[in-house]
Parts: sequence; C-alpha cells; structure tokens
Amino acid sequence: MVRRAHGGPEHRTEHGHDPDPRLLLCPLDPAGAARIITGRPGPAERWGPGYPDDGDRAGAERFLRVVAEQGDPAPFGAYEIQLRADGQTVGGAGFHGPADARGRVTVGYGLIPAARGHGYAAEALRGLLEHARRHGARGVDGDTDLANSASQRVMAAAGMRCVREDGRLRYYAVSWPAR
Repeated sequence: MVRRAHGGPEHRTEHGHDPDPRLLLCPLDPAGAARIITGRPGPAERWGPGYPDDGDRAGAERFLRVVAEQGDPAPFGAYEIQLRADGQTVGGAGFHGPADARGRVTVGYGLIPAARGHGYAAEALRGLLEHARRHGARGVDGDTDLANSASQRVMAAAGMRCVREDGRLRYYAVSWPAR
C-alpha cells in the first residue's frame, strides 16, 4: 500500500511492494477529519463529486472521538481513498480504532457513487487487510446490512468470509495465525 500524508511526500511500505496500483490510501489526521466534517476541502485537496457523504463524515467523527479518548490510533487509523491517476478523493476506509484485547480490528469503507463498480472498494479493503496483518493484528472484522449485496461481494473479494448474521447485519471476518 502506498500511503501519503496530506501534503506530504509519497512513501512505500516497509515491504516496498504496491498491492493497490490504482489507489492511494492517505492517512487521515485531525485537521483533515475536521475538513471532512465541515465539507470544506483544503487548497491542495481534490474531492470527487459527492465526497464527503454522510458515511465519510461519520467516519471522520469516529476518528476524532478515538483520537480524543485514546490518542492517535496509528497504525489503525482512518484513510481517504484517492485515485492514483489524478489524486481525486473518492471515498474513505479505515479502522474503527486500535486492536482489541484479542488483537482484532474492525474495518469500514465507502465510495462516492461515481467510483463504485470499478473494484476500488475491494482494492482498498485488501490494502487495509494487509496493513493490519503487517502491523500485528490477529484478524479483521466487518459488517454490512443484509440487503447490501455489493458490500458483501467486496468483503468476499478481499478474502473475508461471512461468519454469521442476525436480523439486520451480515458479519465478515478474516484471521491469521499468531506469529
């Protein structure tokens, strides 16, 4: 995964590979989260049409809550999804906070309508899964509404499997052996 802080230089992960050739996952910071909540991009930011949406604002609010209550959640923070070709932000993805006592993290993601149907969500999710694994997480959890078959396909395409469902949600997970 290539990551770039807002306005900062690009840098490769410690493994030097790039599993997300079409995307950049850019770490969110508190100032960026505040811009998402207010809907006002910074001068160098290129937001796609419809970004941020309610889900992006909710994710930015959750990120700021985690920062206020627990400090910087890095390496399990929030990211903006940008198209590598033009730097346009087309969605958000990330972790809901640090790993729990079992070493598991919860993930979420979303794209603007114009970016859907191109495989970007699965690419971003695969990048997050690899990031979590490299940083010591034992597993990743996610959920989606029962009617959201697109999100269910994304999680399955990224390697997560359905582990249960209730009357409202379908739950997905992936786990790795202890190192």
